[in-house]
Amino acid sequence: MSDNPFFSPSTLVFELPPFAEIREEHYRPAFERGMADQLAEIAAIVADPEPPTFDNTVVALERSGAVLRRVGVVFENQDSSDTTPGVQALDAEISPLLAAHSDAVHLDAALFARVDALYRDRHELGLDAESLRLLERRHTAFVRAGARLDEAGQQRLREINTRLAADGAAFRKNTHDASLAGAVVVDSADALDGLPATAIAAAAENARALGHDGHWVLGLKNFSNQTELAELTDRALRERLLTASLRRGLDTNGPLAARMAALRAERAALLGYDSHAAYVVADETAGTVEAVGAMLGRLVGPAVAIAQREAAELAAAAAADGVDELAAHDWAYYAEKVRAERYDVDTAALRPYFELERVLQDGVFFAAGLAYGLSFTERPELTAYHADARVFEVTDADGSSLGLFIGDFYARESKRGGAWMNELVSQSRLSGRKPVVVNNLNVARPPAGEPALLSWDEVRTLFHEFGHALHGLFSDVQYPMFAGTEVPRDFVEFPSQVNEMWMIRPEVLANYARHHVTGEPLPADTVERMLAAENYGQGFRTVEYLSAALLDWAWHSLPAGASVEDAEAFEVQALAEAGVAMAAVPPRYRTGYFNHVFSNGYSAGYYAYIWSEVLDAETVDWFADNGREVRDSGELFRAELLSRGGSRDAMECVRAVLGREPSIEPLLARRGLA
Repeated sequence: MSDNPFFSPSTLVFELPPFAEIREEHYRPAFERGMADQLAEIAAIVADPEPPTFDNTVVALERSGAVLRRVGVVFENQDSSDTTPGVQALDAEISPLLAAHSDAVHLDAALFARVDALYRDRHELGLDAESLRLLERRHTAFVRAGARLDEAGQQRLREINTRLAADGAAFRKNTHDASLAGAVVVDSADALDGLPATAIAAAAENARALGHDGHWVLGLKNFSNQTELAELTDRALRERLLTASLRRGLDTNGPLAARMAALRAERAALLGYDSHAAYVVADETAGTVEAVGAMLGRLVGPAVAIAQREAAELAAAAAADGVDELAAHDWAYYAEKVRAERYDVDTAALRPYFELERVLQDGVFFAAGLAYGLSFTERPELTAYHADARVFEVTDADGSSLGLFIGDFYARESKRGGAWMNELVSQSRLSGRKPVVVNNLNVARPPAGEPALLSWDEVRTLFHEFGHALHGLFSDVQYPMFAGTEVPRDFVEFPSQVNEMWMIRPEVLANYARHHVTGEPLPADTVERMLAAENYGQGFRTVEYLSAALLDWAWHSLPAGASVEDAEAFEVQALAEAGVAMAAVPPRYRTGYFNHVFSNGYSAGYYAYIWSEVLDAETVDWFADNGREVRDSGELFRAELLSRGGSRDAMECVRAVLGREPSIEPLLARRGLA
């Protein structure tokens, strides 16, 4: 297939993938050639008669795999953003092959011998700081991939990795299918009482897209508590919606998760660790399972106590409506009622002030200009991977082009739930490339000609994901291994969480929070009440999150040889033992749809969000109180942290910004847990 667009670098600006030319049949040949090419490149490294040097071994390894990298990022993006049955089938077929290929690289004894020799002499090589770190990180990657195992151990490791890759692909597909199948079809608009008119129209549009003309469809978002639960007055429909959310995937993904957890535990034991959690955390900023356990344990007691107080308040409100016992499907509804009464804030009535385009342009982009001097120009002549996806060129404060940002904001049947960032092109001075990054959200598509009005949580998500985008766009490293978000998993959420602060900064909020019809700003007294209401419900939010984090931790703390016969029973026991079992507060993710940890790289790492929030809370305080102008603070944060990627130890970056070690106290205060 000589015309395969993946076989050579894109000629488009910033090497934007030539999506207009890419067809589904291009993927397999490109994967096959990409793997073959990289193995040939590695064979050439190994066959070099010259003694190993940093350039002929480590840098050569960094340069290898160009075709595989090009096809891999585009395929991964399509599988998550615009999948098809063909793409899903190829994911199931190609994932085990990619796992085997990775093993072929990392378990190549001759290649590791060259890297190992350089590592032993690393302090005599005269390397600059980033090059020395590259050598050290490459060596660590080989060791953690099993390069020091004996032949039998490596063979079993290959088998485990291949099986896990296949299971991860199956988990992704099962979750996608279960979420589609679990969508709730509603026969009457009357049952949707409480939802704003725009949400009801979006449900009708969703029904039409799914072939349910004359009905309304509430699609399932990737987390447990669906956003509509806060607004629907029909208690039976709330129960139906939450049940559909909580039960999805359990029959197919429950057994799969149990097998994956067992295989991960076996692999960890092969590599010398007590559990998969211990294996994962050893290479994160947390360092040890004890550190993670201590942090999570410190939060459980106060969070549960606050959630129990909240439950008592909500039960009283529910009793006034004749509800004898507060159930999980009641919590969000009565929390919203209590919040509205206490703070005089109707969150549904705020939607007209949060129109998507205005939040994007006058909120997210405006804040990036305020803090970092960036500007954004839409490039409609550049074709993205879907008609919904919009391409923007990002210009730096000095007028130079920084890279491309692609925004893909609407939900569709072919897109997985949730929100995320991808890098289609990673920055690297070695390759001369600038970044191309993607943000995906799942905002309900409004009817044609109508505006997309966001909830406050969706506004937060837009700012959050753009924080990841900035991490990729600001990357300024020599080597691809360190580009952008290539940082420890328990650090990667930190910049995105920091970026959420701009949504409530007065100068930013006043710029975007305007009524989409009248243009009137959100009234100042409403802003004050809304911000006061922000802290209400921290008990619920913290317990919901901790339950998911501790469920992940329980699955991945299993020792080798342990087996789980019933995933649901395992969940019940794990949550009870962790002290977070509250019937009215289900985990943010249950096993059946916990994509983060069973297919998206967060295994034994979902704790990362709260671990990163420790740093986030400190940094938000620093931005407010460090005595610098906003632009000066932004430039320091960019220079010392956002631009560094993985080229410097993550905590060194934090200390360079804060000027000291971070503390957990600002997080406890933020969440009302002090």
